[in-house]
Amino acid sequence: MEEKNVYYVLKEKAVPEVLLRVEEAKRLLESGKCQSASEAAEKAGISRSSFYKYKDEIFRYHENRKGRTITMVVKLEDEPGLLSLILKTLADFRANILTIHQAVPVNGIAALTLSMDLPQSLGDISEIIAMIERVPGVAYAKVLAEEN
Repeated sequence: MEEKNVYYVLKEKAVPEVLLRVEEAKRLLESGKCQSASEAAEKAGISRSSFYKYKDEIFRYHENRKGRTITMVVKLEDEPGLLSLILKTLADFRANILTIHQAVPVNGIAALTLSMDLPQSLGDISEIIAMIERVPGVAYAKVLAEEN
């Protein structure tokens, strides 16, 4: 008979300590603060066998409380450093970049698609669009989707 996965959302105080430490070890590995599972397990205060036993069984729940997710497209010239200027502009607005995809330029023009989390305090995003469009080499910037 096929095993069926059942998922639960628990408050942290209901999760056994060993699982919380496994999740901590996973974050140490993902962040690059530890180079091996052994090192991460040791820093988290668990055995390596506990780490491997539970590493695929616990995941932190990420509720999107930070802000809202925006997906935008930017049409830009194929010039070195232009993407960096756009990302700097977004960083100035405290945007957290989730995905970046730049298409292969055709006739010196490229399409850039960005997904990002923006702070709720930002309000209207028209200021971001205007600032991106002021970057030399940017033809236009448009919001494709917005999710709160």
